[in-house]
Amino acid sequence: MSTLKGKTAIITGSTSGIGLGLAQAFAKNGVNIIINGFGKKDDIETECKAIEKLGVKCLYHAADMTKPAEIADLIETAKNTFGGADILINNAGIQHVSPIEDFPPEKWDAIIAINMSASFHTIRGALPQMKKKGWGRIINIASAHGLVASPYKSAYVTAKHGILGLTKTVALECAEDGVTVNAICPGYVKTPLVDNQIADTAKSRGISEKEVINEVILKAQWTKKFVTVEQIAGLALFLCSDAAANITGAHQSIDGGWTAA
Repeated sequence: MSTLKGKTAIITGSTSGIGLGLAQAFAKNGVNIIINGFGKKDDIETECKAIEKLGVKCLYHAADMTKPAEIADLIETAKNTFGGADILINNAGIQHVSPIEDFPPEKWDAIIAINMSASFHTIRGALPQMKKKGWGRIINIASAHGLVASPYKSAYVTAKHGILGLTKTVALECAEDGVTVNAICPGYVKTPLVDNQIADTAKSRGISEKEVINEVILKAQWTKKFVTVEQIAGLALFLCSDAAANITGAHQSIDGGWTAA
């Protein structure tokens, strides 16, 4: 992983959860980090300082992933500050659980914008600089729901299926440019997003949160364990290594056997 030292990564949705874990893991491997997401100013400053203590530079950019102009500014900031992003990890995501006939159109629009369209805008902006350098790694954090469906998650499942299509297409377009494009498809990870899903699913199905965990979420994962942030970070680091230079256009499942059944 030493080949990553001195490179720069943009990680969207990285002020908490999976994204923050990815930022910390890449920083430990010598990668400068641009974190992005929402949160309290003091908390974000604390996170940046903790990352910088690992011996790298850390910059926060508050781009709203629903706004293409702000995403463009994020990419431009990376170019002006670090000469461009060497690694782009599209991780930002939101969720809403509801039967489709009750699904609020504004929630659909927001989920499609953040979970899918934002990745188009970041890749479109970051790829030219990667091609110019002759090296780049793009990782889209998809989901087991990019491969299979669950009820009450129409927007999320649609967006994650779309991310896999985007991954494959861009991988073919830059296959000879030293840039790989892959997707990681995690199962359920214990993050604030999943905690909210548990509460929403309990409400939608009229069952307790404990029943949601045991009978809905971990029922799908044959290991009966949540995927950890550290496991996702380890896979992401591998996809950025020289050993993975010929892996592109692929989805890598890390879901406790969920999609094997």
